[in-house]
Amino acid sequence: MPTKILDIQNLKKKYHETEVLKDISETVEKGQVICVIGPSGAGKSTFLRCLTLLEQPTDGHILFEGTDLTSLKEVQLDELREKMGMVFQSFNLFPNMSVLDNIKLAPMKVKNMAEDQATQTAQKLLAQVGLSDKGDEFPTNLSGGQQQRVAIARALAMQPEVMLFDEPTSALDPEMVGDVLKVMQDLAKEGMTMVVVTHEMGFARSVADQIWFMDGGYIQEKGTPEDFFEHPTTERAKDFLSKILVQ
Repeated sequence: MPTKILDIQNLKKKYHETEVLKDISETVEKGQVICVIGPSGAGKSTFLRCLTLLEQPTDGHILFEGTDLTSLKEVQLDELREKMGMVFQSFNLFPNMSVLDNIKLAPMKVKNMAEDQATQTAQKLLAQVGLSDKGDEFPTNLSGGQQQRVAIARALAMQPEVMLFDEPTSALDPEMVGDVLKVMQDLAKEGMTMVVVTHEMGFARSVADQIWFMDGGYIQEKGTPEDFFEHPTTERAKDFLSKILVQ
């Protein structure tokens, strides 16, 4: 039986009078890779941020492994957030700390991990993202793609059960995108549960288990990559694909 890791129930989000999310109900199973795609302004980033309550939903419930995040006090919420790694468009690394120290900080502060163990973990993760030789560098000395891979390693240092990616390659030069996507592809192969908001259609097609197509605050269509890209059923999805897949 598949294990439900995220259960999204009737999620709504309004800013003043603007409805950004209009009643979304979906589930994410353990080990699944979900790619959320759609036009700008569709509500994709807001949706992702609501999953960790970085954005407070106006209505609805987010259940993480059966616990309703919307009913928790901040302290309890922080404990559960440790199990949800988040990678943003901007890397958010501490510029005055070395790469190694950036990765070690949260495990030591939040999980009370001993420094030598945190160092070992960080070095292992840097090797995993192809940056073994960059531990002593400062983030400003790295390319955007390298910084994003450090940001992924930092999120993984907390040993999350699900990884959320908010357009992780959109701020990168085109030649740096591949290295970041390769790290994400490897994570998917290892069985990491992932929800990825992305414009990278090649990645979505080859790595996702399911595509969720968002527009106008709804998930308009969902299915396997093959079904979605080859046989979209809604006019909105057909229109979207016709614009982005033109060679």
